[in-house]
Amino acid sequence: MKNEKLAKELLSPSKNSRLEKFGKSITFLCLALIVFIVAMILLFVAQRGLSTFFVNGVNIFEFLFGTVWKPAIKSFGAFPMIAGSFIVTILSALIATPFAIGAAVFMTEVSPKYGAKILQPVIELLVGIPSVVYGFIGLQVVVPFVRSIFGGTGFGILSGVFVLFVMILPTVTFMTVDSLKAVPRHYREASLAMGATRWQTIWRVTLHAAKSGIFTAVVFGMARAFGEALAIQMVVGNSAVVPTSLTTPAATLTSVLTMGIGNTVMGTVQNNVLWSLALVLLLMSLVFNLIMKFITRERKRNYAR
Repeated sequence: MKNEKLAKELLSPSKNSRLEKFGKSITFLCLALIVFIVAMILLFVAQRGLSTFFVNGVNIFEFLFGTVWKPAIKSFGAFPMIAGSFIVTILSALIATPFAIGAAVFMTEVSPKYGAKILQPVIELLVGIPSVVYGFIGLQVVVPFVRSIFGGTGFGILSGVFVLFVMILPTVTFMTVDSLKAVPRHYREASLAMGATRWQTIWRVTLHAAKSGIFTAVVFGMARAFGEALAIQMVVGNSAVVPTSLTTPAATLTSVLTMGIGNTVMGTVQNNVLWSLALVLLLMSLVFNLIMKFITRERKRNYAR
């Protein structure tokens, strides 16, 4: 009798209604908190970054396209760092993409059993390694290797590309694996039934059907590489000049930010211009997210057809 009474109370419409309203309220509050935090971050960075142009009077075109970065003499040309960030990001993504696709194909199409036992734990281990460890390895291994093979000091774009390639490889691989697994099984069965070989099916059917997801993985990896700070700072050379070759020291937005933000006084033009670099970095991250959302939306449309 007591259990039946308790069950009736729990299953009563009024009880369920109150629990549902309570759950909705908690969910809404959590969502509102996340939106509020993100909005405050955007507003804070935008306020600090835009004050460089509207309060301190720095010309926005000279800031974006100027090639001389010397805050001591109030010369704030950010083009060398912007160019360095894009070059490192694009080259690391170009190198990582073939390796990621090959690893993903092996894990899903060629040998899922050994891929799950051997390759997946290795990739998971790469994901868990801190950025500072990648930076130390790059400093002790990659920089001397580049110096001995290509000459120069070893610090530069090429060393940064090698470090970022290893850092974004696990991310691109895992997302590519998910994209390949999302391809309907009957695509492969239909291709094999028509006489296609296994490699023809992988190349012309599976990868083609998963190309939107693969593009999303590459863009996500580029976003990760574009925002990386500590590891790239340790190997790129941190010289704020326009890169003339892959082996000469250069700088990125994140490397200049991490080195300079602690050496300036809040509210000064030298400090505000660093916030402007942070604003450029934030806007580029938003652009990467918009590209990923666009690709994902097109992918859903294609599957719906």
